Amino acid sequence: MVETPSGTQVVSRVAALLRIVAAAPAGVPTASVVEASGLTRSTAHRLLSALRREGLLDQDAAGNWITGPELFIFGTAASARFDVVATARPVVRSLAARTGESVFLSVRRGDESVCLLAEEGSFPVRSHVLHEGIRLPLGVASAGLVFLAFAPEGEVGDYFRRHPDLATRFPGHAEEDVRRRLRQTVRRGFAVNPGLLVEGSWGIGAPVLEASGRATWALSVTGIEPRLAGPRQAELGRELLAHAHELSLLAGGRGRHA
Repeated sequence: MVETPSGTQVVSRVAALLRIVAAAPAGVPTASVVEASGLTRSTAHRLLSALRREGLLDQDAAGNWITGPELFIFGTAASARFDVVATARPVVRSLAARTGESVFLSVRRGDESVCLLAEEGSFPVRSHVLHEGIRLPLGVASAGLVFLAFAPEGEVGDYFRRHPDLATRFPGHAEEDVRRRLRQTVRRGFAVNPGLLVEGSWGIGAPVLEASGRATWALSVTGIEPRLAGPRQAELGRELLAHAHELSLLAGGRGRHA
């Protein structure tokens, strides 16, 4: 007897497929969706086809899955409630102009960080690890470190219990290593990713705080190791914290950065 998934399971599967496709702006082939989702090919194709019929997904000329027009409509409708991007854009541009590095705004969504906004800096050699729409687990990359480091007490342990395979998927991210970086983040006020995702590509992140003091968003700067390591790191950290403080105030937060 074939087990029929419950309504909540179907919703979870559909949401996972939408996230996978949305995270690949250039389009993603069915095989990659199947691998990333863990679904069988027949199940994934059936759900993808249903989403296409509803206008939530589409396919390009090569057959790759891309976001559909209905998602744009949904996003437009939701933007009035989640308009932090419009507020953050001048702050992000200012930080990119002052540092010459690429700057990103990310938001915490459950156990992931999601990049909402990207601005390239003027320095000709750039890091291309992040892009708008990419999702990464908490504790991975500088924004993910920020969200865990400034989370309410008790959340960190719960997170690692839910994700015991983090180091398997992301080498260098064993629990003890991430916890050490979290302590460093709290002490400095900003997080540092020393090229753990892509060798030679570093990131620095700082929290953007809500009125409750929770880090809902994060600003981050990425660049090549020679520009983000060494003495310049402290200078970039101060600049990043100042801009994160400004955005916290604009977004209605406390702006509690040192």
